[in-house]
Amino acid sequence: MDWTDQGIVLGRRRHGESAAVVTLLTREHGRHAGLVRGGTGKRGAALYQTGNLLQAHWRARLAEHLGTLTGELIDGIAARALDDPLRLAAVTAATALLDAALPEREPHPQLFDATLMLLRSVASASDSPVWGADYARWEVQCLADMGFGLDLRSCAATGATEGLAYVSPRTGRAVSHEAGTPYKDKLFALPPFLAESGVPGDAGDIAAALRMTGHFLERHVLGPHDRKLPPARMRFVDRWRRLATLEANSRL
Repeated sequence: MDWTDQGIVLGRRRHGESAAVVTLLTREHGRHAGLVRGGTGKRGAALYQTGNLLQAHWRARLAEHLGTLTGELIDGIAARALDDPLRLAAVTAATALLDAALPEREPHPQLFDATLMLLRSVASASDSPVWGADYARWEVQCLADMGFGLDLRSCAATGATEGLAYVSPRTGRAVSHEAGTPYKDKLFALPPFLAESGVPGDAGDIAAALRMTGHFLERHVLGPHDRKLPPARMRFVDRWRRLATLEANSRL
């Protein structure tokens, strides 16, 4: 058994003296692990950094075996994010989330394409609120691809498509300002950039969006498998919360 596919590095852990087990998100073969001989050496550590895009070749005697993995670098995404702690945190959070949430060897080609687009945007962009909003939209897409799509198009109570201001933590459906205000303490605020295309988000909006998507990821994607949100993702959200506090204080 063998295949060749493009893969985004999601994680790497030491195996024995010099080998590593590397997990990739591949376009056609889903989340897939393999043994990399020399994976903890200088070349292996640089090549198999989380976020990098590889041309990967996997081989095993039987399909159910771990198999061996070799790779060639296509795009060194991780290196371009190293000089910015927030961008590096985004790359680490996205890859850790996929590693925790995706079932093994189940293809998600649209999510692969969306993830590659996001990581390249994060690694290259300088305006953090712009790519931060892209990251939050990506988590919404993750939810849809994993079977729990949010419905942010119309109010769950009235059917209205304008004035959407909240999201139900139970159903993931939008609620209008008029219908939701009496229950606002029990609802998530809907950041405007998620409700309307082209609307910019600030750090507070992005932090609110990540709080909401985190709830649904933990409840509907990770929770049924007794998993929690990865620490890397939680640290990423904490950075946005601190940025939101700094922005709010600067306006005083």
